[in-house]
Amino acid sequence: MDVMERYEQWWKEERLSEGLREELTALSGDEKEIAERFYQWLEFGTAGMRGLLGAGTNRMNVHTIRRVAEGLARMVKEHGKEAMQRGVAIAYDTRYQSQEFAIETARVLGAHGIRSFVFSEARPTPELSFAIRELNTFSGVVITASHNPKEYNGFKVYGEDGGQLAPEKVSAIVHHMEEIEDLFSIQAVEEDELKADGLLTMLAEEMDEAYQTQLKTLKLGEFPRDEVSIVYTPIHGTGNIPVQQALRNFGYTHVEIVKEQEQPDPAFSTVEYPNPEEEDALRLAIRLGAKVDADLLLATDPDADRLGVAIAMPTSGYDLLTGNQLGALLLNYVLEQRKLAGTLPKNGVMLKSIVTSEMGRAIASEYGVETVDTLTGFKYISEKIEEYNNSGDYEFLFGYEESYGYLIADFVRDKDAVQAALIAAEATAYYKSKGSSLHAELLKLYKKVGYYRESMKSITIPGKEGAETIAQILAELRANPPAELAGIRVAHIEDYQTGIIRSNEGSEQPTGLPTSNVLKFRLEDGSWCCVRPSGTEPKCKFYIGVKAESGMAAVNKCEALESDIMGIVKKLY
Repeated sequence: MDVMERYEQWWKEERLSEGLREELTALSGDEKEIAERFYQWLEFGTAGMRGLLGAGTNRMNVHTIRRVAEGLARMVKEHGKEAMQRGVAIAYDTRYQSQEFAIETARVLGAHGIRSFVFSEARPTPELSFAIRELNTFSGVVITASHNPKEYNGFKVYGEDGGQLAPEKVSAIVHHMEEIEDLFSIQAVEEDELKADGLLTMLAEEMDEAYQTQLKTLKLGEFPRDEVSIVYTPIHGTGNIPVQQALRNFGYTHVEIVKEQEQPDPAFSTVEYPNPEEEDALRLAIRLGAKVDADLLLATDPDADRLGVAIAMPTSGYDLLTGNQLGALLLNYVLEQRKLAGTLPKNGVMLKSIVTSEMGRAIASEYGVETVDTLTGFKYISEKIEEYNNSGDYEFLFGYEESYGYLIADFVRDKDAVQAALIAAEATAYYKSKGSSLHAELLKLYKKVGYYRESMKSITIPGKEGAETIAQILAELRANPPAELAGIRVAHIEDYQTGIIRSNEGSEQPTGLPTSNVLKFRLEDGSWCCVRPSGTEPKCKFYIGVKAESGMAAVNKCEALESDIMGIVKKLY
């Protein structure tokens, strides 16, 4: 069936919702847009799917939600009555149709006799991970598009450990989705009927309280907290209630909320892009911070799994930390406090992704803590936590990715901006009590372990052609890798698709990590460049990391590497 036939089938379908029919009618004659919406089914990746809202097989709508929910339901049923009874925990963020999609998921699961536990209000992704473990559900779902623009939504699936779903279960869901012949015949039970039959339970304050109780265990020392001034913005998302509550529980009394961004708003009307990595998303927080002379600015993304932090500078203004800088500060604070308390284990481990700064490894080494790299994606950090908890080989102390995702305690098995916000506040209070600041401590770290600098560039190529072009870029770099970058010889090529690390002398060894379409070039001076397609957006990303003897030398080296690799790539498309 070609795209026009599929479009006609949807348009004529009597069971299609009227809103979607009107949308399809408006597309009549626009062959390019029709092709974009119907050339494929919205892809289910390593942990779920994400895409633009709208009508079509390649869009997020009630029918594509039912399709993935049906695949999930069939996978759960394969694991028997116990799995069905344990059920699925479901959360959702503040985006357009998030609550509707959450209930639709429960309705489809209920048609198969599978229990659902749905949050009665929007809640953070990390609280969903916590709820899975607290309730011992077989799986979990969160309806979110994380920090993507307002036009997007997504469906993210979790396993029984609270981490993103394991590959074999992902494959089972995809297989069952592909078996569905008639999308519009998928059964969904009414919400009231599910509640009456005990197949739908709404989660409320009790889960919030249990989560907050666990957050209290993050307190690592006793020092004045009421002298710290904090500004916080949830950027219209789910972090508002849990972050404020957690800060109050820890004794922070000077917390100002950015009122314009406090309430849920699916349009994210005060920002172009609700991403705490972007300075524009903190524009209002910076303005308020200057007004109240805040020490610390905190910002969480819509589903509160990523944290952005801006710190007060010595003279005036605020500096938005990179994800790597914030990770270095949080890691150092946690290890420092554990050492002072005498609770730093001999077999401690820090987990980070292969595109995250090597500065974290250097800091961990100062405390005798091992560093283990994982592929990009917090699911891999979660898998390692579970592995080490079972084997006892290592005790987890900290995990992070450069993309503003951090985890301090493993009662959650995904990145947790609420945890990270608390530790950022704790570090600020502790260092202020010692006459220091996060800015001063970052400079101390650079002097101790070296001046590290990282950057990330990306190219965006939407649509079917974009996916093919990105695949071709990786294929070309794999077939004809650069011998040097910015005049520095490439020492090793780590190819995670073949699973081989190859030196420039021809020797080979395994990467030891799962298969993924990723290339990493390690240079003779310790610098590196990593190339990978985005798992959630039509992008190819290029990560660069360097170390130098001074801050300016690091800047110059990073810019030279960045210029060279992007120059090579521009010739490939």
